[in-house]
Amino acid sequence: MKNSYGILLCFTIALPAWYAGRVIPLVGGPVLAILAGIIISLVVPNLLKLRIGKENSFNDGVKYTSKKLLQYSIILLGFDMNLFYILRVGSISLVVLFFVFLTGFLVAFYGGKILKLSGKTTVLIGVGTSICGGSAIAAIAPVIRAEDEDVTRAISTIFLFNIIAVLVFPMLGRFIGMGDMSFGLWAGAAVNDTSSVVAAGTAWSNAAGSNTALTVATIVKLTRTLMLVPIALTLALYTAKKMKSEGDNFSIVKVFPWFIVFFVAAAIANTFFNLQPELTSTLVQIGKFVIVMAMAAIGLNTNLRNLFSSGIKPLVLGCFCWLVVALVSIAALGFFM
Repeated sequence: MKNSYGILLCFTIALPAWYAGRVIPLVGGPVLAILAGIIISLVVPNLLKLRIGKENSFNDGVKYTSKKLLQYSIILLGFDMNLFYILRVGSISLVVLFFVFLTGFLVAFYGGKILKLSGKTTVLIGVGTSICGGSAIAAIAPVIRAEDEDVTRAISTIFLFNIIAVLVFPMLGRFIGMGDMSFGLWAGAAVNDTSSVVAAGTAWSNAAGSNTALTVATIVKLTRTLMLVPIALTLALYTAKKMKSEGDNFSIVKVFPWFIVFFVAAAIANTFFNLQPELTSTLVQIGKFVIVMAMAAIGLNTNLRNLFSSGIKPLVLGCFCWLVVALVSIAALGFFM
């Protein structure tokens, strides 16, 4: 009961954002939910402070949605993984993905230092560019104890370059003479968000009259998503060490991303057990919807003054990361494939 009002508020914002995102896939439900949350917080600035009864407020449920429900939603996305498919096609792209991860994180790390950006914003833009866009940002944010403004900056940056990638990648692929397989590998390795990978792959496949590019791009993207596991564990250990050095209450159990363990368990269950496709599809869709709810909660908690305190620096960093990942992945494809 304590969290119900805030959860219901996030649900109410997420529902139209979810359907609008399906109509406008280039933008997507998560971005629309963040924008709606920010607008509502501006129109009703004291909304989260309102009390319903003696103990309940919207704030409790909104915080619960942006933290706990977000982690549960990531677990449900594991039911979208088939490890056999990923090993079969994803293994072809492992060398390319290695260079994508390496360059993406290095550019984010050094670029963030040069631009003097918040370390947490830098990490989120790095994982969003290198792994799987908004889903990676959503998964890593609680691990590194990111603020809502950090998440909003990163999501907004990734959103912009998602749109550019969907529009530009198919044209560039045809200009340089890519085939269906090579474009699928490139789109899966270099486009940030899963929905944008699907959009780019669909645009190419519709023109080519074959689903090869779309299928390959999707599987390569799922292979990238699995990198959430080692990255989240590494960042959890780093966060724990930093907390200890700063004299905070150190506990590896406290910072360990347990939801990632259940995410892997869901992927294993989907791979090795005869789960009904209707069931797994429903669970994945629920997970994606709860992510939209969490983004609404983050929007409600976002302080616009803090959000714009970094100016265009996050966009500059996101642009460099995106360009380098796109160029390095296509160079690696040309060299190794």
